[in-house]
Amino acid sequence: MPERRERIADAAITIIAREGMRALTHRAVDRALDLPGGSTSYYFRTRRALIESAVRRLADRSRQEFATTTAPPLDLASVAEGVARSLDRLLRTRHDDVVARHALTVELSGDDDLHALLATCLFSRARATELFDALGVADPENAGADFVSVVEGLVFDRFVGARSLDGIEPGTDRSVRQLARAVESYLRGATA
Repeated sequence: MPERRERIADAAITIIAREGMRALTHRAVDRALDLPGGSTSYYFRTRRALIESAVRRLADRSRQEFATTTAPPLDLASVAEGVARSLDRLLRTRHDDVVARHALTVELSGDDDLHALLATCLFSRARATELFDALGVADPENAGADFVSVVEGLVFDRFVGARSLDGIEPGTDRSVRQLARAVESYLRGATA
């Protein structure tokens, strides 16, 4: 059964990313997965339960990705390169997750529990704080929180902001270089 629930949550994420929040219905998920009518409702009785499954699935995917990420050496250029490669991979392999997460964040801004889960699911403040502590920054917690804001902005800018108009394709050297320059600029300022 967990596999069916995951498939439903994955389909919900895809529908949100490609068609918007209003398109997310139990029937739309049933159609997307070629399930008999009512199947999604059997697992998730309400729309909120279906949305919550998508939120939790996004968080689970991010946790799995965090677990496989290794820390780069602590020189700023290497850190910037490592972060840039992670961001580029996110843009390349989890595009629907990123789009759905932003749509859900706006939709769920009044739901404290789910909003908190969404707000922290793509990037880890704890890992960012550890990084800035290792870099010897005087206030690693604030530097880490600010860094998460910076990378959130970089990702948002690349998929719908002004940088989305520049034709920078994720998965290319150009993409990694652009992200690395921005990340390194922040790191240099934070560690000065």
